[in-house]
Amino acid sequence: MRQTGSLSRHTGSVARYQHTTSEDDPTAVPVRDAATVMIVRDKPRLQVLMVQRTSKVAFGASAWVFPGGRVDPEDAIGVDGAVTGLDDVAASSMLGVESGGLAWWVAGVRETIEEAGLLLVDNGSAPSVESIRAVRDAVHRDSALLLPALREHGLRVDLADVHEVARFITPEGPPRRFDTRFLLAQAPDDQDVSPDEGEVVAARWVEPGKAIDLWRADRFPLMSVTHRMLACLRRYESVTEILDTARQRPPTRRVRVDDPDGEYHVLLPEDAGYDDADLEIEHGWVRL
Repeated sequence: MRQTGSLSRHTGSVARYQHTTSEDDPTAVPVRDAATVMIVRDKPRLQVLMVQRTSKVAFGASAWVFPGGRVDPEDAIGVDGAVTGLDDVAASSMLGVESGGLAWWVAGVRETIEEAGLLLVDNGSAPSVESIRAVRDAVHRDSALLLPALREHGLRVDLADVHEVARFITPEGPPRRFDTRFLLAQAPDDQDVSPDEGEVVAARWVEPGKAIDLWRADRFPLMSVTHRMLACLRRYESVTEILDTARQRPPTRRVRVDDPDGEYHVLLPEDAGYDDADLEIEHGWVRL
């Protein structure tokens, strides 16, 4: 049976990968649609919210990741009265799909409140702690209850400033594969993060560069794609700067990795050494 690297670890000067058993026929593993949200804030430098997965899951055990998960069919159904700022036509056009594109944004909102307890509503709406808790409880009972629960409590998620900034597809080999769209959003005001203590056992705000430093010290396990996105986030000083870039939807660019001594340097096309770097763990692109 084949094995494939999934969890990036750094020991001394060598980047190592935790290996997970793969399928006998990796081509038979379905690729699942997924969404993950990089939630950022200034405190005072740019920080991103990360959550730690439990050691009991089959994919990314114990890894620090951004809130996210698979896209469910129900995520595209019944958005009227619960979602503002983006419609399915615009969302689908951005993703290059015929229809149902809004489901990726709704899935990101659902996973964010389920795993971290944050609801991406307009910062001017100030939802009560009780209403946020009620929506989260509903999602924990049944993921399909997000939109009905929002309407029941008079809440609408605002997607006007939630931006698609990257896409990565995990390679053949693991028993689970994902085609993940990375979204970017500013942290809502006056809401506290609380991990769900199910799939997620911890949560923290961290500067992207600090997260990479902790990984290098073997204190912060990361999957390779998460490392790549942290390296992209590290280039920005503030929420304003990174959101301004995301709003412009610049052309997509393939990231590459230069890893001669296990340092795992993520490079973009304008970086020195990009043309000679060819290590690709996940396949995809970024707009940041």
